[in-house]
Amino acid sequence: MSESKKEIVRTIKFVLFSASAGIIQVASFALMEEALHLTHWISYLVSLILSVLWNFTLNRKFTFHSANNIPIAMTKVAVFYLIFTPLSTWWTAVLTGEAVAWNEYLVLAGTMLINFVTEYLYDRFVVFGKSIDTAIK
Repeated sequence: MSESKKEIVRTIKFVLFSASAGIIQVASFALMEEALHLTHWISYLVSLILSVLWNFTLNRKFTFHSANNIPIAMTKVAVFYLIFTPLSTWWTAVLTGEAVAWNEYLVLAGTMLINFVTEYLYDRFVVFGKSIDTAIK
């Protein structure tokens, strides 16, 4: 298979696994928001962590076929989220707070879109860049 076709297949897989992670994030967010009545930023933070773990696991194995060191790869992902999580938790709190009062699901959707694009680029070029397809037998 040509490199461009591999990249298209890789991108499609990332989209599909990210969609499944998005379902996990929205479902867990809704559960915490509607059933547990937690604050928006706590609901967001916990749902994000669940989504990240799911997405990392599936994309490492099936999208990027990476045989690299899992702790190192996860540390790289953690660095991404050490920046993204505080920023997105902050803007979630601000945008859903009394001063702005945007709908929490609208903010969640926008944040998930930003996360999707930036995470794909980071995973593709930083986390798995040099180890792509090293786990293919």
